[in-house]
Amino acid sequence: MEKETLLIHQGYTTENHHDSLAVPLYQTSTFAFENAEQGARRFAGEEAGGIYSRLGNPTVNVLEQRMAAIENGEGALAFGSGMAAVSTILVHLTKAGDHILCTRGIYGCTFGLLNIMKEKYNITHSLEKLTTEEEIEASIKPNTSCIYIETPINPTMEIVDIALITNIARKHNIPVVVDNTFCSPYIQNPLDIGADFVLHSATKYINGHGDVIAGLLVGKNKEEMDKIRSTVQKDFGGIISPFDAWLLIRGLKTLHVRMDRHSKNAEEVFSFLASHPSVESIYYPFDEKNPQYEVAKKQMKSGGGLISFAVKGGKEKAQQLMDALSLIKIAVSLGDAETLIQHPATMTHSVVPEKERVAMGITDGLLRLSVGLENSEDIIEDLKQAFDNLKL
Repeated sequence: MEKETLLIHQGYTTENHHDSLAVPLYQTSTFAFENAEQGARRFAGEEAGGIYSRLGNPTVNVLEQRMAAIENGEGALAFGSGMAAVSTILVHLTKAGDHILCTRGIYGCTFGLLNIMKEKYNITHSLEKLTTEEEIEASIKPNTSCIYIETPINPTMEIVDIALITNIARKHNIPVVVDNTFCSPYIQNPLDIGADFVLHSATKYINGHGDVIAGLLVGKNKEEMDKIRSTVQKDFGGIISPFDAWLLIRGLKTLHVRMDRHSKNAEEVFSFLASHPSVESIYYPFDEKNPQYEVAKKQMKSGGGLISFAVKGGKEKAQQLMDALSLIKIAVSLGDAETLIQHPATMTHSVVPEKERVAMGITDGLLRLSVGLENSEDIIEDLKQAFDNLKL
C-alpha cells in the first residue's frame, strides 16, 4: 500500500475489535489473566497478550505499527514526549566516557540533555557543520558512539546531507540518529537514506492539532527496537498514555493532506517574506537561492511548513513584529493548524549560551514561523500589517 493508505489502515483490523471502524481506546493500566499460568507465560514472553500498559497497550500498538510502516522501519516505540524519545535512544547508544557527534544546530532541550550527560556521565558531544566528507571524518573520534542530526535544523532550517553522513558512519560502524520532526514521515524518510534510527516530537506534525505531548522512535532493526522496549523504555518509564496514542492515530489519518497544505501555504508566505525590505535574511529548504537546495530536493518531498527569517533591527524589531500580529499566534511548538511564531533566542533556544547560539546561526533578530492551514492570503495580510507597524 502507498503511504497515504498506510496512514489510515496500517496495524488495525476491525474484526479483532468488535468491528469498530475507529481504533478503540484501551484506557486501562493493567490487564487481567485467565489464570496464574497465563500470567506467568506472558511475563516469560511465551504468550502474546496484555500485561501492563507501561509494557504495551493495544491502542499504542496500532500507533507503533503504523509509524514503523510509514517510516519504512521494522519497529517503533511511542513515548510521553519528544524528549523522552531523544533521551531513550541516546542512553541506549552510549555509555560513560563516550562521544556524541551532532550537527551544529539542535533543539534547545536536546542541547540541555547533552550537557547533563556530559556533567554526570562524562559523555561528551561536539556540534559541527558536517557538510563535507573531510569535516565529518575529522569530527569522528575513537570514542564516538553515535551521530545525531536534525534536518532541517531547528530553527535555522539548514539542510544536512543524510546520505553523506550515513555513508561515512557506516565505514566506522557508527549508528546515525535523525530527528525528522520538521519534515514528518510524509516529506522525508531518513531510514531509506541510510539512518539507523529516526525520531519525532509527535507533538508537532504527526498530531497536528496542538493537543498532545508525545514522541516516537523508529528503527530499522526489530530486534534492537525490542531490546530498547524491554530495557531503557520499560525501566525509564517515559511511555505514552493510551489516550494520547489514540489522538496521534487520529492525527495520522490526515497527515498527508495537512502536509501538502502546510507546504503550499509556506511557499506562498515565503514568496512574500523573501521580497520584503524589512527581512534581512530568510531560510526555507526549497528556496532556489539556498545553497543547500539540491540536497533538500534530493531527500525531501517538499519544503515543509517552516520558515525562519531575520528582521532588520535585531531583537527589538523582531519582538515588535510579533506583538503587532493578530491572526498569527506567539507560541512555541509547530505543526498545528494555527500559524505560530516564536523568537528562538529568548524562547526555544534560550538555554543555549549566547556564544554557542550565535555559532548555530540563531541571531537576536531571527524568528521561526510555523505556517498553518489557514488561507495563505490571510496569513500574508497579517504579516503585512505587522511589518507596516515597524519603524525601520
